[in-house]
Amino acid sequence: MAEHNKLGNDGEDMAAALLLNKGYEILAKNYRHQKAEVDIIALKDGILVAVEVKTRSTPEFGDPREFLKPAQIKRLVEAVDHFVNSRELDYEVRFDFIGIIKNKLGTRLEHIEDAFLHF
Repeated sequence: MAEHNKLGNDGEDMAAALLLNKGYEILAKNYRHQKAEVDIIALKDGILVAVEVKTRSTPEFGDPREFLKPAQIKRLVEAVDHFVNSRELDYEVRFDFIGIIKNKLGTRLEHIEDAFLHF
């Protein structure tokens, strides 16, 4: 497995652990619909939460949030809409972001709730 793929998988595992620690129930990981992939879909307090996870080994290339582009956001919204409608779910939906920087100096996780409001 390529090193960047391993880093991404490790980041998604760390993000899932963080969410579980905060009381979220993980409903799906790596949910795919057409060209979109939602890293984590979770449930907490009656809210369905779609989580995008970005993991980097260095902050020198920019804040991980900067790697989420409008076209990707649009695809994520469509994928979550498909997830909800195909299962006939009736939840409020929120989009969160977890940015992770992991390197030899340590690991930093940042969980932003309602992240699309901050982009």
